[in-house]
Amino acid sequence: MTLTPRQQHQPQHIVVVGYGPVAARLAEELLPSVRRGELALSIIGAESTPAYNRVLVADLGVGRTTEDAISVSDPAELIAAGVSVHMAVLVRRVDRARRGVLLSDGRRINYDKLIFATGARPVIPTLHGLNPDPTAQVPLPRGVSTLRDLADAAVLRNAVERQARVVVLGGGILGLEAALAARDEGAHVTVVHHGAHTMGRSIDAGAGHTVAAALRARGITVVSHARAVGVELSPSADGVPTFSGLLQEAGATVEGELLVLSCGVRPRIEVAVGAGLATDRGILVDHQLMAHHDHNVFAMGDCAQVRCLDTQCAECADSSGPLGLIGPGWRQAEWLAAFLIGSAATAVQLPAALPAVPVPGVPLPAERAPVIMLKARGVDVAAAGDVTAGPFEDVPGLAVSQWADPEHGKYVKMSTRGGVLAGFVSVGMPRAGAELTLLFERGSELPADRSALLRLDGSDRDSNVSAAPDPARTVCRCAGVTEERIMAAVTAGCSTVPEISATTRAGTGCGGCHGELKSLIEAHFAPAAA
Repeated sequence: MTLTPRQQHQPQHIVVVGYGPVAARLAEELLPSVRRGELALSIIGAESTPAYNRVLVADLGVGRTTEDAISVSDPAELIAAGVSVHMAVLVRRVDRARRGVLLSDGRRINYDKLIFATGARPVIPTLHGLNPDPTAQVPLPRGVSTLRDLADAAVLRNAVERQARVVVLGGGILGLEAALAARDEGAHVTVVHHGAHTMGRSIDAGAGHTVAAALRARGITVVSHARAVGVELSPSADGVPTFSGLLQEAGATVEGELLVLSCGVRPRIEVAVGAGLATDRGILVDHQLMAHHDHNVFAMGDCAQVRCLDTQCAECADSSGPLGLIGPGWRQAEWLAAFLIGSAATAVQLPAALPAVPVPGVPLPAERAPVIMLKARGVDVAAAGDVTAGPFEDVPGLAVSQWADPEHGKYVKMSTRGGVLAGFVSVGMPRAGAELTLLFERGSELPADRSALLRLDGSDRDSNVSAAPDPARTVCRCAGVTEERIMAAVTAGCSTVPEISATTRAGTGCGGCHGELKSLIEAHFAPAAA
């Protein structure tokens, strides 16, 4: 009997290096094809636990959520569908010539397509008493932690339960969120950062000082213009050296019992470098997430840097590294899954002797400039675009409007070109911030009277009245879920945020939209309750 090309064809074997939330989303999208035998899939993860949402590690550390709640993958389900899942194992080397990966336990796994989803590791600053070498397996001293994995969450949880003195090194959004959450749960918190103001990479000085004032009003000590040079370790009750203070260049010591390092992240690209792949800050890929010069290798998420080989590409001109946000990583995973499924389908139609080739098609859509949000009780920040210019600076084509009420923790700045919002920052103005976010994402013009936006948060506005429904509005930016989809789920019977999340994926990213999801649910059921 003569076999058809489809019968001769063996399913493409896709090997994913990394088992984080982005890899989990890719596996979820590929699972139907794996079940049908159209693809074979292997996942290799360094941690002993399945994928979980790292963005919510701080919430886990202060007891606001559970491990089950932030889990985003079920290895048992994957294995039952035919996926090979390898956890607590490292990839030592990639042999691109023979298309295989060598694992730390000595096994070798061959691949047809290799996907790097290795994510990023926390930056360990060069401080006396710490080892900043990422390749050296030297643990941090007791009482010093990052905020990246479940072990870090357990360390923070222990400190919060003891209402210990927590020192957060870093004034970025993740550090501030952790500081606010720990303070809310009873810890004594000090934020130390090198810059002149908090969130220096996302907001301007006026907004930064307003945020710092809001932090102090919440009982958090803020130390700016600080240059940390070392950690002070003192013997604990069992004699083990334990963190007791952060040493400053000027000689002062910020005392504490836990030091949380929130100094950014660095893409994990060591294995890719060893395999000879082109790298910069991340693994360099084109607009199909394909590694330069090797159409069998891809990268996505925090380790991938989109910069194609076309030096004239305007889209790649400002490529500065991976975005480091979970939403874009999930969108890359969904797009790449569709690409791989299409590639496998094309390969099935080819004679067995011919190699599979990439499927030409629509490239990965470019990501819009992200909207950065910090939402906590008493502190509300939204920012996007470039807001460095002041209202009286002469920048051709740019008009800047600015309003500040530092006594009450309120600040708004808007930059426009031709009336269209090019950048904004809003502090302590949740309604104005929400409207500016919507205008920025849609590329809409601002009202001619900018003060109309300020009046959205006026005292004459009833804070209990919800904004007018807008079905096209994106409520969950991480998962790209609109108000229309959420309300459809509510109408179908979802009455809690977890139920909405399970049905639509809304709220499974940074968690910043949980309050809005709850408000939409309550607004829907309010007439029935009345």
